Amino acid sequence: MLALLLASARPLSPREEPLEPQFKYAGGTESLSAGCEGNLELNPEAMTFKCLGGAIAVPYSAISLMQYRSDVSNRVLKMKVKWRARPEVVTPILGGKKNRFFTVVYRVDGKPHIMILRVRPEAMRPYLAELDLRAEKRVEVESYEEY
Repeated sequence: MLALLLASARPLSPREEPLEPQFKYAGGTESLSAGCEGNLELNPEAMTFKCLGGAIAVPYSAISLMQYRSDVSNRVLKMKVKWRARPEVVTPILGGKKNRFFTVVYRVDGKPHIMILRVRPEAMRPYLAELDLRAEKRVEVESYEEY
């Protein structure tokens, strides 16, 4: 009886729901499988993409290019790197342009690495200013609004 009273006297805490994956690994030089869904964490020293298949930590100081576009730029696709998962980029014909691909080019031990994440604009917007500040580089954003 005493155990029941003690158990019921314990404060109830709201059950925390895990954050729904907002990012999907679309391709790059890392050993994750394409399509691995996860989230991007911005820590003081690095951004980290975490999914069930693993994690990629990119130090801000190693970043040379960040882009958020409706496709992956030819500049990135033509880079001479060892692609582990080549991104399948399909530019929509109907429905207008919308940015979907967040590309990060960075160097580790002098070698270029690429991480391409697929993410919806409404999920990416909160990250843009924070990335600019932490990496001390601008995210090149392709305008997707019709003028």
